[in-house]
Amino acid sequence: MIKLLPSWWKSRILARSAIDNRYALLEACLIGILSGISALFLKAGISLVGGWRIKTSYLFNAHLSLPLAGLLLGCLAGWGIELLAPSAAGGGIPQVKAVLARYPTLINLRVALVKTLGTMLVLGAGLTLGRRGPTVHIGAALAAQLSRWIPNSPTNRRQMIAAGAAAGLAAGFNTPIAGVLFVAEELMRDISGLTLESAILASFIGAVVSRLFGASELNLSLAGRTGSFTAAEIPFYLILGIFAGILGGLFNRGTIWSTRIHRRLPISMPLRIGLAGLISGLVISFLPNVFWDHAGLRIYLISGNLSWQTTAIAFAAYFFLTILAYTAGAPGGLFAPALVLGAALGYLVGTAEFSLMSEIAPFTFAFSTYTFALAGMGAFFTAVVRVPVTAIVIVFEMTGDFNVVLPLMISSVVAYVIADSFAPGSIYEHLLDVSGIHLDEGAPTHDFLTELTAEDVMQSQVETLATSLTIEEVVKAMSLSHHRGFPVVEDGKLVGIITQSDIADDRKKTGSTFLRDIMTPQPITVSPDISLADVLYLLNRYQLSRLPVTEGQKLVGIITRSDIIKVEAQKLSGDRDTLIQAGPSYIVYQTRSPSTGRGRILLPIANPEHAHPLMKMAIAIARYQKYEIECLQIISVPNYVSPSQATVDISGSRHLMHRMERWGRKEHISVHTQVVVATDISTAILETATHDHVNLLLMGWKGTTDPREQIFGNIVDKVIEHSACELLLVKLGSTPRAFPQDLDHQGKWLIPITKGGKLPKTMKILPGLVNLYHITQSPQINLCQIYLPTEEKTKFKDVTKLAQAIADKTNVEVRAIPLCAHSVPEAVINLCKAESYNFVILGASNKGLLHHGVWGNIPEAIASKLETTVLIVRI
Repeated sequence: MIKLLPSWWKSRILARSAIDNRYALLEACLIGILSGISALFLKAGISLVGGWRIKTSYLFNAHLSLPLAGLLLGCLAGWGIELLAPSAAGGGIPQVKAVLARYPTLINLRVALVKTLGTMLVLGAGLTLGRRGPTVHIGAALAAQLSRWIPNSPTNRRQMIAAGAAAGLAAGFNTPIAGVLFVAEELMRDISGLTLESAILASFIGAVVSRLFGASELNLSLAGRTGSFTAAEIPFYLILGIFAGILGGLFNRGTIWSTRIHRRLPISMPLRIGLAGLISGLVISFLPNVFWDHAGLRIYLISGNLSWQTTAIAFAAYFFLTILAYTAGAPGGLFAPALVLGAALGYLVGTAEFSLMSEIAPFTFAFSTYTFALAGMGAFFTAVVRVPVTAIVIVFEMTGDFNVVLPLMISSVVAYVIADSFAPGSIYEHLLDVSGIHLDEGAPTHDFLTELTAEDVMQSQVETLATSLTIEEVVKAMSLSHHRGFPVVEDGKLVGIITQSDIADDRKKTGSTFLRDIMTPQPITVSPDISLADVLYLLNRYQLSRLPVTEGQKLVGIITRSDIIKVEAQKLSGDRDTLIQAGPSYIVYQTRSPSTGRGRILLPIANPEHAHPLMKMAIAIARYQKYEIECLQIISVPNYVSPSQATVDISGSRHLMHRMERWGRKEHISVHTQVVVATDISTAILETATHDHVNLLLMGWKGTTDPREQIFGNIVDKVIEHSACELLLVKLGSTPRAFPQDLDHQGKWLIPITKGGKLPKTMKILPGLVNLYHITQSPQINLCQIYLPTEEKTKFKDVTKLAQAIADKTNVEVRAIPLCAHSVPEAVINLCKAESYNFVILGASNKGLLHHGVWGNIPEAIASKLETTVLIVRI
């Protein structure tokens, strides 16, 4: 039985199920169940903690117990989030939106669990936030984790995450239709077949689970109460829409402004959330008892049991306390607060309408204010979230009253137009912008791997073997071919596959053994119309090198990893030679800072011991150039391991990246960080440089090269060859006086140039590096022109002018000196040792960096033999 497991795992049925849409729909059903259960668990936890808080406030002094509960529970929630899953902070919908836009954001089971516990504590503590934003985040995180556990096509994973988000919203509100619409209207803006089908299934099942095992959540159809609407009230609904649009726009602007302020404050997350809880508890403790229970307050507002004065107080308190809590990073959403604010606003407009119309219709007060409260909910929700259709459907599904649909439509549409004119754009996109994540709504949602099919890339001419061949004949056939695996056919039909490893495992078998006895029968195959993304997924998931392409049982081609790599190379190739991409990389940790710079430096950190001096140089250049810094650490895994499924320890990397972030904040420079798992380090660096639009790549080099490798090593050479941005290569010195370790003594720098040498790119970085020294310790810079004995010392005046230009740029003394030598590397090495230079700056073209001459590679020869720091600038 155990022996059969590997063959079952690589069976054709299981593999094809992983890329079948029907299989994805079954997974959507499971996602709906899990999302519904998680929503119920979250609701029960909030009720438990909130009930304890309210009971305590009646037993003890409310002015003391409510603020204290907010402080303690808020700090506890913030501490857990910061320690266990920083991605669980905030409402959750911006994170889900970023994931669905293919932005690398962490979303998994840990995030779901921490989000659940954090939301229980924060909402139980009395912060004026809702739990439906977190249920969307939790549902999406559970879906993402399930897609990792269960074999599934990468092209379907976005749809599964969207389905989880839809199910979370549906379970939170008991509104399955609204869950689907929210995905289509805000999260993905996609109504393709699988997206819609999976979202409908997951939403329906999530709502059913929530309704079966929980109370009828937010049923706003009050006993004996139905909506009313007359044509004479239309102007008042228009006024309601205008007020909702203006106030909703102000709410969004206040939220964004407060978020920026919070990010600048040197306060930890636990303290931020704790202070928000303290202030919220203190304010609520001075308000009437009805404000202590947020769920009860909603019913009071809708039913019209509060005076207009109390309703106005409720609106003002909720408006400012919600902004305070949400921007502090507390795990809670804006849906419920937007509905409460809308209900209060609608009630106030309805009361005004009654005052003006009471003589005409004196008995319509209760019904009119009820309808206005519901219309206000939809209008304010629309103004904040900018999803008018979802807002209308949510309120309708919660009431089941057709009489409120027309007032809802009037108010919501007007609110949308006014809010978008006053404060354009979705609040979630603005919050992502503040976090340094910029989503391009106009960009294509599919990459080329999903657009191309196996038929576009496969090799139609396939070398096959017959089942009747003996082992000796198979070995001979393999020795005559450059392929390592072959499809096995019988009567024109594919019956198996054979690889060199299969032959090696069966060496002891006799010469009479036939191919049919050792081949792998019923191999995993793909159809010609399958996407390359699915092909790559199957290759990685089942650790294969090739996949036969079949129509029925007829073999029509074969596709290998090399074929896909060639297509990727063609896609990525530009002015430089074709880039050979070894495989995808996977981001396991990432932080974003506000994008305030006019360019970006990429700093790959291979050796943590070198991080400090390299970061010091990067900060100096970034400060002068007004650039941001992207710190990158790559964890390498074997080629046969899929980076997205590799198990790695990132604790040390996270600690290092935290240090880099803190350093950047201290220097007032935006520092972004990411830790990447990849099969090929150089490819991961190049991918990051391209994706993040890097202007300058600053790399460290160990100073030695394995004899089996090329010039600076395979990784550095490949980056040099294919990177399109500016490039700095640093070999750090081993002496105590080497730059930038020693900045307390005057530095001595050497810039060697040859005949006709120019320094435009060196001039761009020199001022920043010079500024690392105190003004009294500015380095002495020598510009040395090296010429051969066969050459005349010509154009030395040009070198003198160049030295003066450097001096003017850096405000330090620069000397121009000539030097005659037979060998440039030998001359520079001898001069450095004789004059004790602590920093050498070399310039070399891309060709010069990768060229092996008679004396070897000049920059590599100089850098490897000096004990001081050497900076190589690609010119």
